[in-house]
Amino acid sequence: MSEAASPLLFTPLQLGGLTLPNRIVVSPMCQYSAEAGSATDWHMIHLGSLALSNAGLLVIEATAVEAQGRITPGDLGLYSDANEAALGRVLDACRRWGNTPIAIQLAHAGRKASAQVPWEGGLALKDGAWETSAPSAIPFADGWHTPKALDKAGLARIRDAFVATARRADRLGIDAAEIHGAHGYLLHEFLSPLSNQREDDYGGNSRNRMRFPLEVAAAVRDAWPAGKPLGARITGSDWVEGGLTPEDAVAFAQALKALGYDYVCVSSGGNAAQARIKLEPGYQVPFAEKVKAGAGIATRAVGLIAGARQAEDILQAGKADMVAMARAFLDDPHWVWHAAEALGAEAPPYPRQYLRSQAKVWPGAALARG
Repeated sequence: MSEAASPLLFTPLQLGGLTLPNRIVVSPMCQYSAEAGSATDWHMIHLGSLALSNAGLLVIEATAVEAQGRITPGDLGLYSDANEAALGRVLDACRRWGNTPIAIQLAHAGRKASAQVPWEGGLALKDGAWETSAPSAIPFADGWHTPKALDKAGLARIRDAFVATARRADRLGIDAAEIHGAHGYLLHEFLSPLSNQREDDYGGNSRNRMRFPLEVAAAVRDAWPAGKPLGARITGSDWVEGGLTPEDAVAFAQALKALGYDYVCVSSGGNAAQARIKLEPGYQVPFAEKVKAGAGIATRAVGLIAGARQAEDILQAGKADMVAMARAFLDDPHWVWHAAEALGAEAPPYPRQYLRSQAKVWPGAALARG
């Protein structure tokens, strides 16, 4: 980026009827701290802090559309009145003190459900396990539960659960929503030939493997208000020979755009335990770049993006329309303010309670970020 160029990172972006104040997105981050799917005081602290960030969009963690679809017993859900009331309490606080637009990610873990929380190992549950479901009766890896292959009734139940959760999210006043079609969870499992070996209309060629994810996508589009942005997280690669490729991501993004989706976030991996991913800064950005060019839909890049100039360069090069970060915000919840300082952009408004920490009034800012 030339010194004279205006930072694209702090340029507004229109998604559906919502204008994002900048191109920075807080990526959905599972906290594994819910109780029977309901948000707890931890979510109040975690999301409340991020709601002060002034990011363009804050995405609530992968939120299960049914209890069976939780990754772990601690996963957030939005499938009951109790879940809705608990999340509403958190959102009320976020809106009272913050002004960051809030989205939610609607998810079903499929064959990767019924697992331990990460700090207990992250493997398949032994005690307290529940039945898992998937396109085919193929476990994720050795030692994992063998899922039940979904029949037509099961497919309809899950499709309707996505719709019901989307309606709950709308009732809560959430600004945008996205369906989770990546990281080896149910919709990704249908898309990938590694996990989908069905012989009916939902398996086989690429068109058939996309059928159920697109049925879910269409049903959610019908249920979600037209003026609110709707997107999807998709996979750019399975990182395994014979798995999904960037070309598959382009085709899926094109189909979502035809349904009226406003954006996609391009991630990768998670559907094959044997995958070996070469982690390096911006390692998934080439997938986003290919989808943006091939599908013509607003595209978000994610994956080892942590620096302000790194994020700005991605946008300046036209590789994505937005950048999403997760661990960078865990490390620095005030990443947006510090990025504005680094790029010479006008800083978003600080909460009144934090005004005395601004670099222009506090000499210690240079020491803290030196």
